[in-house]
Amino acid sequence: MTTDAKTKQIEQFLTFELANEVYGVEILKVQEIRGWEAVRVIPNAPSFIKGVLNLRGSVIPIVDLRERFSLEQAEYTHKTVVIVLCIKHHRTDTFVMGIVADAVSDVLDIKTGEIKKAPNFGSQLDTRYMRGMHVYKQNMIMLLDVDKLLNPDEVDAMDDTVSSNFDELQ
Repeated sequence: MTTDAKTKQIEQFLTFELANEVYGVEILKVQEIRGWEAVRVIPNAPSFIKGVLNLRGSVIPIVDLRERFSLEQAEYTHKTVVIVLCIKHHRTDTFVMGIVADAVSDVLDIKTGEIKKAPNFGSQLDTRYMRGMHVYKQNMIMLLDVDKLLNPDEVDAMDDTVSSNFDELQ
């Protein structure tokens, strides 16, 4: 693809709020958006895994991005949502999970060439979850690479835990 063609290619991102910042995920990765509801806690899960939900017969893990990104914690409110994502996974090709967000904002059309690379902070700051940055109406939007929100070992561990407890979690 030529540079000119790349700058004209448009991708859509669902934007959402998290700790007074705006984040975005590729709309093609979004399966659905749900209001917050209580989850079933999984014993010995990492703290950023809030639990699991039964989504039409499938048990999906719910990840709190505030905790994953080491942000301040907040109470879940009527505006809190779960964004259900379908991510790539090496063992099963795809893996469905939910992420907790403070609120959903908008769907943006962004030219691929207007996505700035994630800054390199060296080992001081972990930017592996970031695909890049985009400026929209004076706001800096952090575009996430949802396939990297969980490392393969974390996905395998969750997948195994959910699978082994599937009947109990139904």
